[in-house]
Amino acid sequence: MGEFVVSALKYRPQTFADVVGQQAITQTLQNAIDLGKIAKAMLFCGPRGVGKTTCARIFAKKINSGTAPIDPNEDFAFNVFELDAASNNSVADIRNLIEQVRIPPQKGNYKVYIIDEVHMLSSAAFNAFLKTLEEPPKHAVFILATTEKQKIIPTILSRCQIFDFKRISIHDAQAYLKTIAEREGIQAEDDALHLIAQKADGAMRDALSIFDRMVSYSGETLTAKHVSLNLNILDHDSYLSITNLLQHGDLHNSVLQFNSLIDLGFDGYHFINGLSKHFRDLLMCQNDGTTKLLEVSAETEAKFHTQAKGISTAFLLQALELTNTYALQYKSSLHPHLQVELCLMQIASLTEGQKKKSKPYIKPREEVVSTGVSSPIENAETVEQPVSTAVVKPVENNVTDEVEASPSPTVNSEVVEPVDETPIQLDLSAQGVSGLSLSSLRVQKAHQTKLVDASDGEKINNKEVSQDALIEQWGSYTKRMTNRGERNMVALLQLDIPRLKNKTEIHLSVPNETNKVELEKNSSFLLQFLRKQLLNDHLNLRVHVDAKVEKKFVYTAEDKYQELVQKNPLVETFKKSFNLEY
Repeated sequence: MGEFVVSALKYRPQTFADVVGQQAITQTLQNAIDLGKIAKAMLFCGPRGVGKTTCARIFAKKINSGTAPIDPNEDFAFNVFELDAASNNSVADIRNLIEQVRIPPQKGNYKVYIIDEVHMLSSAAFNAFLKTLEEPPKHAVFILATTEKQKIIPTILSRCQIFDFKRISIHDAQAYLKTIAEREGIQAEDDALHLIAQKADGAMRDALSIFDRMVSYSGETLTAKHVSLNLNILDHDSYLSITNLLQHGDLHNSVLQFNSLIDLGFDGYHFINGLSKHFRDLLMCQNDGTTKLLEVSAETEAKFHTQAKGISTAFLLQALELTNTYALQYKSSLHPHLQVELCLMQIASLTEGQKKKSKPYIKPREEVVSTGVSSPIENAETVEQPVSTAVVKPVENNVTDEVEASPSPTVNSEVVEPVDETPIQLDLSAQGVSGLSLSSLRVQKAHQTKLVDASDGEKINNKEVSQDALIEQWGSYTKRMTNRGERNMVALLQLDIPRLKNKTEIHLSVPNETNKVELEKNSSFLLQFLRKQLLNDHLNLRVHVDAKVEKKFVYTAEDKYQELVQKNPLVETFKKSFNLEY
C-alpha cells in the first residue's frame, strides 16, 4: 500500500489555470508578469483556504522561470522564503529577514519573501519592516498574506498592492470536487458533492479535507444520504417534506417529524437555520429574476419551483421572520428544543389562521382583546377600548384599583352606551392621523390623560394636602412600582423628594431632560393614585431639570466593578493578580 497523500496537497494548484474561483486575481498576476510590471510589495487577503499562499508560490515560480513553462521539479527553494508571522512576530525576526534581503539571488531573477498571517506581527515589528517594504532592493519581492486585513496598520497597507480573494462559490467548489472524484475513480452523486461544498463555506481546502473524510466513510460510492448523516446536514427532501406539512397546517406531524430528525442525531440549531434558508430559497423561486440566486442542483431547483407555486408569498415572509427570530433565541434559551417546536407551531398556524380568519394557535404577546364595537365608517382608522368586561387595566405603570363594570345592555344586536360612562371610542381619522403613526400615539396618550383627569362632577374632592401625607403616599406608590418590577420608574421616583407648593402643585427636580420626559410620560397614573389617596382632584405634577441633582446608578460592568473596589480595595489586587476583566 502506497503512502496516502491528502487531496489538499495532492491536488494543490501548480499553475494559475488550476486555481479555483479566483480568475480575476490570477489573470491580473499573469498580466503583470507578461508586461514586466511586478510590484515589490503585495498583500493577499481573504478567508482561509481560498488560495492566497498557493497563488503566492505560483507567482514566485513564474517570475523566476521567465517565459519558460514551470518545471514541477524546480521549486527555486533558494529564492523563495516563507515566514510564518504567527510564530515569528518579533522585531528580531524581522531584522533577520531584512539582513537576508540584501543578498541577491544565486539562481533566477528575484528573491520572493512570503509572510503568512502577517497580521500577527507586533506593532514594533511592523514599524521595523516599513522602510524595507517601501524601498526594497531590485531583486526582492514581498508577498504578505492575511485573513484579517483590518488588523494591519495603514502604513503597511499604503505600501502594498492589495488583492482581495473572494470566497469560492458552491458551484465552483462542486465542479472541482467532481473533477477530483473522476480522477480518483469515485462515483459521487451531485447532491453529495453539493453538500460538501456547502459545508466548506467557501474554503476549497476545507472542501478537499471533507471529501477525503467522506470517501473514507463510504468508500468508492459517495451518496448524499451518507454525506448528510456524517456531516449532520439535512438534505433538501427533509425540508421539502416538513414545509409541505407546515403549509397545510399539520402542526402535530410537523413536530413529530422534527423530533424524528433529532433522534437521528441532527442538531436543532442547524435545523432551524436550514429551514430558514429553505423558506428563503422558495421565496427566490417565485420570481424568475431571483431564481439565479439559488445554489442548488437542477433537480433540486425543479422541486423548489413545484413547492413554491403552491405557497403564498405572505406565508413565506411570515415563516421566514419566525424562523429567524427563534434562531436568535435558540442558544440563549434554557429549552432550545422547545424553541424549535414553538416556531413550527406558529408557522403551522399561519395557514389555519388565514382559512378561518381567526387568530393562530400561538397568540402574540402584544395581542389586545377588544369587546367594543366600532362603527362601520369607511377609510377611518379607530382605536377601540373596552366598554364592557370586568377588569380594566392600563398597559404600563397601572396601579389603579380594579374597576368593575356591568355588561352593556343590548337591543336588536346594537350596543347601547351606558349613561354614566364617558364615550371612549377615539376616531383618529377626524384628526388627520394614522392609527399606526407616532401622531396617533400622542393623540391616544392625550385622550388617556384626559380620561384620568376627568372626575365625577357631583363628587369633586378638594381636601387640603400636607407635605408629610404627600411623602407618605409617594413612598407607597414607589413600593407598588417595586413590587411590579418597574425598576426604571422606581429610580425616577427616588431622584428627589417631592415638594408641595400652592397647595395643589407637586414639584420634583431631576438631573437631566431625559429623566423629565420619562417621568412626565408616566405621570398620569402617578397623579391618579395620589389624587385618590389624598382626596384632592386638583393635584398636578411639575418636573424641573436641575443639574445639581445627582444620583449614581450602577448600570455597566465597569460601574459595578468600581462600586466593589470602593467597598473592598482588595478586589483590585485580585483582578491584577489573575489578569481578569471586569
